[in-house]
Amino acid sequence: LPLQPCTLCCRVSLWPVYSEDSFAEDYKKIDRKHRTTLDHVKAQFTCDTQRVKKTVCSLLPIIGWLRIYNIKKWLLGDIVSGISTGLVAVLQGLAYCLLASLPPRYGLFTAFFPVIIYFFLGTSRHISVGAFPVLSLMVGAAVTRLVPDDGPPVNITGFEGLTQDQQRVMVAASATFLMGIFQLAMGLLQVGFIVTYLSDTLISGYTTAAAVHILVSQLKFVFGLTVPGLSGPLSLIYTLEKVFVQIDKTNIASLVISIIVMVVVFIVKELNERFKAKLPVPIPIEVIMTIIICGISYAFQFDQKYQVEIVGDIPPGYEPPMAPNMEVFQQTVGDAFPMAIVGFAVAFSVAKVYAIKHEYHIDGNQELIALGLSNIFGASFKCFAASTALSRTAVQESTGGKTQIAGLLSAIIVMIVTLSIGFLLEPLPKAVLGAVVIVNLKGMLMQVRDVPYLWRKDPPDCMVWILTFVGCLLLGMDFGVAVGLVRCLVRDISGTDIYRDRKDYLNIFEPEGVKVFRIPSPIYFANIDFFRNKLNEYLGFNPLRVLRKRNKALQKIRKLLSKGELQIKGLLLKGSMPIEESEDEGNLEDLDQPIDFKDLPIQINWNRELPANIIVPKVDVHSLILDFAAVSFIDISALKGLKTTLKELIRIEVEVYIVACDMYILEKLHSCKFFDSEIKSSMFFLTLHDAMLSVLEKDPVDLEHHMTGGDFPLDVLCANSGACH
Repeated sequence: LPLQPCTLCCRVSLWPVYSEDSFAEDYKKIDRKHRTTLDHVKAQFTCDTQRVKKTVCSLLPIIGWLRIYNIKKWLLGDIVSGISTGLVAVLQGLAYCLLASLPPRYGLFTAFFPVIIYFFLGTSRHISVGAFPVLSLMVGAAVTRLVPDDGPPVNITGFEGLTQDQQRVMVAASATFLMGIFQLAMGLLQVGFIVTYLSDTLISGYTTAAAVHILVSQLKFVFGLTVPGLSGPLSLIYTLEKVFVQIDKTNIASLVISIIVMVVVFIVKELNERFKAKLPVPIPIEVIMTIIICGISYAFQFDQKYQVEIVGDIPPGYEPPMAPNMEVFQQTVGDAFPMAIVGFAVAFSVAKVYAIKHEYHIDGNQELIALGLSNIFGASFKCFAASTALSRTAVQESTGGKTQIAGLLSAIIVMIVTLSIGFLLEPLPKAVLGAVVIVNLKGMLMQVRDVPYLWRKDPPDCMVWILTFVGCLLLGMDFGVAVGLVRCLVRDISGTDIYRDRKDYLNIFEPEGVKVFRIPSPIYFANIDFFRNKLNEYLGFNPLRVLRKRNKALQKIRKLLSKGELQIKGLLLKGSMPIEESEDEGNLEDLDQPIDFKDLPIQINWNRELPANIIVPKVDVHSLILDFAAVSFIDISALKGLKTTLKELIRIEVEVYIVACDMYILEKLHSCKFFDSEIKSSMFFLTLHDAMLSVLEKDPVDLEHHMTGGDFPLDVLCANSGACH
């Protein structure tokens, strides 16, 4: 049979062949002025009313959310959340203070002073600021190195005349003050991007190793043994040795209390997780068990009859502020900088999760400033390092917290305990605190399950995890993270049809509704967020926000139809009552799902006027082409971000085409189960022009004009790229 040529291909063959020189002759290039360093400096120092207003709002984020604070809808949730979080903060403050090798009362200080500063300066509305176990452990390593349990402390002038506890408080507060200075300096220098160089894999390996360190450090409270605090390389092995050498001296009462608390808390926390959709608030089992055991300990005098170590004296009130010690600064500078990085990385990661969930923006540089000043202010009042804990933040958000008013109320609960009723916690066995800490390590310890998956799908990423984990176990938390980071960076350093940037040329044809975005570098953990932000900026909308708005609108349309307040006329919906949009209406997890038109008798055109004064953002893009020609590498962390981005675009009816993808990357996508019912391999095309022809087949344009009467050929299309540093 004779072959019939494709009409479109025949037309393509009529187009001229261009070299760079001939193309430059036919198409005049625009001489765009690029901003120099001096231009950037001038822009930074230009001052006007608008800039002053923006700067004030940036430095005091509280102004932004107080202006929109909805007292009727948010205040009750913040009050309930504040009380719940405050009770958890009291218990965790006491428990994590043991990790820092300090008297328990200073954990209450850490749950109060930093929260006050963050309330005014922080950009996250949901994180609970205070003690974080990994940071507490790092503080404890510095404390026990300078003021060991056995033997004299390091020769520091400020230690003269102080007890061992006072010396340790001075070391912890001074190291925290220096940590705050590092964070503040990084925030003022606008280097919040530094957190991007801590990949998900590195953080996973680091926190898993930290969980092992924390677990081992709590064994002495579980078994009721006297084990000196150790730090430095191989400290984990030496600590285990000292525990097992004394295992025959175990205090049975402490061990029984620990086992009971761990079993009960673990079971109830699992029930909380399983039935979280049905429970109005999680059962505060740690607080309940603390109250019960504390009462039993007081009634039966555990400390005297069974020699159980208890929390002991908690004097009411706060201590006067103190200045940091400069000699301690010199001794702890190597501890303070990793603490600053880890504290910020953890807080920013947790804050970003809830910011995305509740649709607001957080600023990494402002977070550094807020955390830095919180730690500087807290250290002045003898606090130790503060960041956030995922479990405490989850309580603050899940119990209805909407803003940092919940955080402020939690600080007030801690203050009441510190000033008035702290003495009630004095009979509490330290074994209870150790057991609570161990149970809360479950999430971090279970990260070890990532290793087999990483080994199968991305061996270089797996090596980062293993080296970070082993380095932290053997060398300590500070040197270990350096090993993982070096390995991570070394791995990432090693990795016509004419389409030009429309900003550089005149007479460039761009089909309506089609965007081409070029990624000129590998995609990995350090630039995936930058890539997503630049893509949203180029498209002119945030696909996740559009998806949520559409799903909210659909919920309201269904509701009005069921009440008979909307009538269908032709293909349009006519409404009789205007309704208000609520930022918090609906379950956010449901709003992130694909739009479902079932049970609706019509199909909605989102770019037309909607009934009942419902407004959703307009999307004027129907096709997006991602040029992967320069993408030579993509890691597991980036795969997750890319998949999320593609799903968001597909769910708002934007067709995505990926072109010129390397075969190695395509094989990796298949092996990592990247494709599913929404993201299909059919979206990948060999060349950019193949994808463009596919787009034009689905959405034809007037080709004849461009072939004959037009002044530019069809294949000279816009390819406005976004840089991906």
